[in-house]
Amino acid sequence: MNKTMWVDLQVNGHNGVDYSSPDLTVEEVARSARELYEAGTEIFLPTIITNAPELYQRNVPVIRQAVEKYGLQRNIPGVHLEGPMITSKGSHNPAYLMECSAENVRKLYDWSEGFVKLLTLSADSPGAPEAISAASALGIVVSAGHHMAGYADIHRAADAGCKLLTHLGNACPNLIGRHENPLLAGLAEDRMTALIITDGHHLPADLVKLIVKVKGPEHIIVTSDACSACGFPPGRYQVLGNDAVLEPSGRLYNPEKQCLVAAAATMEMCMTFLRSLDILSEEELLAVGRTNALKLLGIE
Repeated sequence: MNKTMWVDLQVNGHNGVDYSSPDLTVEEVARSARELYEAGTEIFLPTIITNAPELYQRNVPVIRQAVEKYGLQRNIPGVHLEGPMITSKGSHNPAYLMECSAENVRKLYDWSEGFVKLLTLSADSPGAPEAISAASALGIVVSAGHHMAGYADIHRAADAGCKLLTHLGNACPNLIGRHENPLLAGLAEDRMTALIITDGHHLPADLVKLIVKVKGPEHIIVTSDACSACGFPPGRYQVLGNDAVLEPSGRLYNPEKQCLVAAAATMEMCMTFLRSLDILSEEELLAVGRTNALKLLGIE
């Protein structure tokens, strides 16, 4: 490859395609994979956010059918389920939240026909350790996020086998505790790799620098958190069940909830912003944008 091709563990959609849409088609999945490849993302996990059981049972097989029909096994090794076992809903629909338990992990696995590669759940849920252990036994990588987890919660999650922190620094209330909060707890847990969104909107540049200094490049994975509005001009859109505004700057948010709604950036855009901070070497950029994610997924 002449140019670096990135790996993205959290892609909600792209250019009008929404993997959480009840109308998702095989052809849309294939088109999005082709367009993402052209935009610099070689391998990615289509991400389905908190939703009804019927949606998981429908959409994951649709994604898998696209993989098999169009030979996308290398490009789409599985899906990422962000929720529904979360406590801090953010832009997710609270009507579809599920109790965090080993039983519900097995339900999600069955509904998705075993095509789950990554599962985000909340570390502050009472049943989190059991759910993490159950998921790990099924070969699912577990990430902690969308929570208000403190130090003890995060340590327990790591003890149970949780390896990642879903978009660290986001998906929590705008006001959090000064000393006990999920950002600091995540930074303090050396066994967990931080998944961060470096689109220039989700995290301030100085916070990105701090996370890099604390975690080190070997324990950071960049993700885009891209959604169906990625590739669209500024305007108002329906994104993941939210009335969202896409500003000329690229910031995508829900004015009513006062929260960001995924991102309108590709991995190439996220890596360009990260490179502009001049805090990582080219070798380290390759690690956080590609090789660390490949290792996590067990891909050569």
